[in-house]
Amino acid sequence: MSDPCGDAWLPSLAVGHASCPTARTGVTVILPGEPAVMAVDVRGGGPGTRETDALDPANLVERAHAIVLAGGSVFGLAAADEVALLLARQGRGLALGEGAAALHVPVVPAAILFDLLNGGDKAFARADGPEPPYRRLARAALAAAGPSPAMGQVGAAYGARAGSRPGGFGWASAALDEGGQVLALVAVNSFGEVEAGEPPATGAVPMPKRRPMAGLDRQDGADGLANTTLAVVATDRPLTRAAARRLAMMAHDGLARSIRPIHTPFDGDTVFALSVATETPPAVAPALLAELGTRAADCLAIAVRRAVLRP
Repeated sequence: MSDPCGDAWLPSLAVGHASCPTARTGVTVILPGEPAVMAVDVRGGGPGTRETDALDPANLVERAHAIVLAGGSVFGLAAADEVALLLARQGRGLALGEGAAALHVPVVPAAILFDLLNGGDKAFARADGPEPPYRRLARAALAAAGPSPAMGQVGAAYGARAGSRPGGFGWASAALDEGGQVLALVAVNSFGEVEAGEPPATGAVPMPKRRPMAGLDRQDGADGLANTTLAVVATDRPLTRAAARRLAMMAHDGLARSIRPIHTPFDGDTVFALSVATETPPAVAPALLAELGTRAADCLAIAVRRAVLRP
């Protein structure tokens, strides 16, 4: 199929990957140049997240400082702890106090995917095991952050699997009709299959990851933990927090147009949205938001295929 999205990078946004071949896992850090308006929409049945409640428009925090995507299931959430600490030491975050004595508290939402059963050495989760790699990987990913990150089996998607194929990380961007752009990034570790074109409306529902799991009581025999697709959509157009949430919601359609089945009980599918604009408007025109969400979904569908099918 033709690729309607491009590969122009979004200024003021940096992304860094770090991977561990031994454990077959990794971390990806998304770092806006300035604190950013952010939101999130979670639609999978088995999510693993950190500080996503802080992004609710009803809550206090107006802007956040980074997003962390990681493998490792619950152990991968430690990557966000390390990024928050490093940003605080750089003076990024909400300032508590004044001058040299001030402490900084960054807001670093995160989400994880499940790659614990991919054949890598996960001895860190056993008695007397080594230190988990996620803090180390977070430091490396933050240090590597820059424009136009690598695609394929890198970062959070290093050990991912998308249905019957190896998973991966992908991104795509698109220009907006009246100026500005939108960018979609995704780490694909889906229960469902990634489709080369629009998913079929009929036929069998593909479940290539369906298999018994030793020691777990699963009536349907599905490998219900080894999944989750994580995405970030970003724009340089100013957004309110409510508009950012609507953007994340609309962008999920890109997953539905490229993965079948999607948003299952076995996935933790999560989409973050952010604006790198420094100003916050009183409102966002509905027509602009409709275009933003549509193009974000377009780009996310392409990013999924770039991540897995390597077109």
